[in-house]
This record gives sequence, structure tokens and C-alpha cells, in this order.
Amino acid sequence: MGKLDGRIALVTGGSSGIGLATARHFVAEGAFVYITGRRRDTLDAAVAAIGRGVIGMVADSASLADLDALFARISADHERLDIVFANAGAARLVPLGGISEDFFDEIFATNVKGVLFTVQKALPLLADGAAIVLNASMVASKGPPANSVYSASKAAVRSFARTWATDLRSRRIRVNAISPGSTDTPGFAGLLASNPAGEERRKAMAASIPLGRLGTPDEVARAVVFLASDDASFITGAELFVDGGFAQV
Repeated sequence: MGKLDGRIALVTGGSSGIGLATARHFVAEGAFVYITGRRRDTLDAAVAAIGRGVIGMVADSASLADLDALFARISADHERLDIVFANAGAARLVPLGGISEDFFDEIFATNVKGVLFTVQKALPLLADGAAIVLNASMVASKGPPANSVYSASKAAVRSFARTWATDLRSRRIRVNAISPGSTDTPGFAGLLASNPAGEERRKAMAASIPLGRLGTPDEVARAVVFLASDDASFITGAELFVDGGFAQV
């Protein structure tokens, strides 16, 4: 018996990194999972890597038309959703003074608009007592340089978990946020590559983490499974840090 036996789950941004690891753990715990991604080739590779109990849908979370098509497919297949992991996100390092309007719009479209409308459009399918997990970040609680736009977008996600927990209380839908620290994912590598001092920053960040290393996608995924499962049945509106202690000490 798995912790998520018989449940229908959605993982946005599920073709790599934390999303892929979480989808794999969801399936291992008995869920049937839909994953989204922007590129068909990486999505197909993720589906093949998971192997069973998963469907990949090309979708941009910032596109309301893509979300409509996604939820129409889930509705046609299963008529319900039990778990939403709103994971899709974008991150780049740009210091204050170099922030463009296009950059701001890109980050907030994916990280804030995408999360909001993913959850809102899922509501008609969500069963009473369902679980929603939002992927925030420890940067919402810290002040790392060149992170102001990304950090602000993740602070909005953290706020969503609080307000939606109260909005959905009558349906017993739990809403929580996971806040990973520096995690060894393709997205993290791309974030560092956007800054000329990226590799030096990687070493400094690892050294500054109390546990002395970066996290892994599987470590974050196991925390998402916890929040999505009945093990967290009396937890809502919370933020669970999986950051090696970085934002805690």
C-alpha cells in the first residue's frame, strides 16, 4: 500500500528536476500522475523515465489556453484531481539596476500568474479534502544578491499558501508551500549560468549551508509527498523548508 494509492495528481513543470523527482515518487506511492512541460522531447523523456502511471502534457503554466486544455484532458480521463503540485517556475539572476520590464514580466508570469491560474482552474476538479502543494523557495525569506524579482515572486507564492488555505477551508482542501534551498537541478545550473560568477557562487552557497552541500531533487520530492499525503492531514497554510538549514540559522 502506497501513501497515495488511487489518487490523481498533477505536477506542473514535471519534465526535470524537482518536478520529475516528485512525479516519480508520486507514482511509486500509488498515484496516477499528469506532468506538464513546455518541450515535447523532454516531456517524452520524463514519461519514459517514470515508466508507468503517467501522462505528459505540453503546457505553459502562464498560458490560460494551455491550462484549459490540460484540465479538459484530466476531466475527460478521470473527472477529478486529488493532488496539485504547482511546481513550474522560472529563475534568473539580475541585480537591481539591470532589471528590464520583459524580465520582470517573464518571471512573474510563470511564478505568480502561472501558479495562481493553475490552482484556480483546477478547483472544479479538486475533490473535497484534496491537497495542493506550491513550490516556493527559501529565497523568499533571505536576501541574496541579484535575486530581487525572483525572491519577490516566491514570496507571493508563499502568501498564496496562507490565503488559499483559508479560502478553501470549507472544502477541507489543504494548501501548503514547500521551500527548497539550493538544489542540484538543471534549473539551478541554468540560474547560476545566468551570472558571470555562477560557479564561484555555487561553491560559496554549498559552503554556507549548515549541512555543507546542495540538496537533491529526491530530498525535496519526499517532502512534497509528505505534504500531499494523509501524513500531513492536520497541516495547512504551512511552509516546509528543505534547505539544509540555510534559512533557519
